[in-house]
Amino acid sequence: MSGSFLRIAKCQGAVMFIKILFIVLFLVVTIGVGIYCRKKATDVNGFVLGGRSVGPWLTAFSFGTSYFSAVIFVGYAGQFGWNFGLASTWIGLGNAFIGSYLAWKVLGRRTRVMTQHLGSATMPDFFEKRYGSKALKLAAAAVVFIFMIPYTASLYNGLSRLFEMAFGIPYWVCVMVMALVTAMYVVLSGYVGTALNSFIQGVVMLVGIVVVVMAVLNMNGGLAASVELLSKVSTDTVSQGGFTSFFGPDPVALLGVVLLTSLGTWGLPQMISKFYSINSEKSIKTGTIVSTIFAVIVAGGCYFLGGFGRIFMTPDEVGGQFDSIIPSMLQSINSDVVIALVVMLVLAASMSTLSSLVLTSSSTLTLDFIAPMKKTKMSERSKMLAMRIFLVFFILVSAGIAIIQASSKVAFITDLMGISWGTMSGAFLGPFMLGLYWKRATKPAVWSSFIFSVLLNVTYMVFKLSGNISLLPKLLQASSNVGVIAMLSGIVLVVVVSLLTKKPEEEAVNAMFSCYDKKVTVSQKDSLEG
Repeated sequence: MSGSFLRIAKCQGAVMFIKILFIVLFLVVTIGVGIYCRKKATDVNGFVLGGRSVGPWLTAFSFGTSYFSAVIFVGYAGQFGWNFGLASTWIGLGNAFIGSYLAWKVLGRRTRVMTQHLGSATMPDFFEKRYGSKALKLAAAAVVFIFMIPYTASLYNGLSRLFEMAFGIPYWVCVMVMALVTAMYVVLSGYVGTALNSFIQGVVMLVGIVVVVMAVLNMNGGLAASVELLSKVSTDTVSQGGFTSFFGPDPVALLGVVLLTSLGTWGLPQMISKFYSINSEKSIKTGTIVSTIFAVIVAGGCYFLGGFGRIFMTPDEVGGQFDSIIPSMLQSINSDVVIALVVMLVLAASMSTLSSLVLTSSSTLTLDFIAPMKKTKMSERSKMLAMRIFLVFFILVSAGIAIIQASSKVAFITDLMGISWGTMSGAFLGPFMLGLYWKRATKPAVWSSFIFSVLLNVTYMVFKLSGNISLLPKLLQASSNVGVIAMLSGIVLVVVVSLLTKKPEEEAVNAMFSCYDKKVTVSQKDSLEG
């Protein structure tokens, strides 16, 4: 008998060793990349934009890994998979074709060309130079600073249950390790190191999600058997469709989530900044395809997986705690190697998004808020030092908030993630997109978009946190609807207010848009003209 216990103990020890080895190797490679790329971050241009010379694969993976974090895998996939069933897969497909493909096609080339022409390194800086207003830059920087921190803090939430499940490690230890490793490689290498690590992390995410989906389906006899089990789950909205129907039990709510999580990327500073660094026309074409395929696999896989949540848990077991759904599904997998891969997947997703957010936050605060406030011009060295200090500050503050939130069981941080996304996208999408395409867009129109989005989302937040959400119109009782309304209204406001206000100075605007008229020579294989 003692021999049997000894063999079991040895086996469990070997499995734990393999899990820890996976994580340690992953972290060592991550830090090693930061050290290797440190020479690329010697000035502001290199630290923030990678010298505008980053290739298509790194840019595409950086875009995708910044897009999809642990919040998506653990939180959103669990919640929306529970609400919509297999129809939640449409959210992942929307993320791929609206949030990735169309974002690259509509914004990619024009963003790269005009931001380089204007000498703009951040989104707030673009607003100042495009619309001729320093106040706009300061306001945009303030919105980024205020609403990016809760967004950043929410990234840690998906790690707690998974790490405790796999290793028995306290949540705060996991948070601090992730924060310190991320801080090390971003401080050392800036955008280039972040992009290269995002590529590695993206590969982990691709492999991880494919393996996890296959493992979960096999537990119930494969795809067909899993779908059959899900079809037997009862719903109060059968008349609109069950959890295996094409558009799910609530198509209208599903559409709102698709638009929020897909169109929202068009106005998020950390996503748009990826286009600033593209190095060539070929990179845009390749990046468009790669980022779309990445999103189909990762986002589509996450939401498809979440759609089967109801065959693993009952409503009483969930009790409104949607973050518990995906971990509970994974606990049913009888493979420690798969669990270790899942933990790496979530860690990779969290670190890649975290690095992108804090790099955006620190550069925006330094270049768009601190530097303009100083009476004397900041030197390159001073800017670099300030960005690194603020980068560490953002990481530590977000980690602290996440730890406090987890220990106090306060849920508002998770709620604020959606509000943060909706506020920034609502404020920036219209002014940024139309600023690239339409000469008639005016400064007052940009202000109207900023003010409307902030007021709408903050109003929703106040009613939500005070428990009076039912007092709002039904359309405004869901954060996804509020975010979508803010984004679409921002576009409308920019158009209407621009037409009602004084035209911008024609000569100045023509000078900005002259970058699109610049003649370039291409080879015969790229064009049949000439």
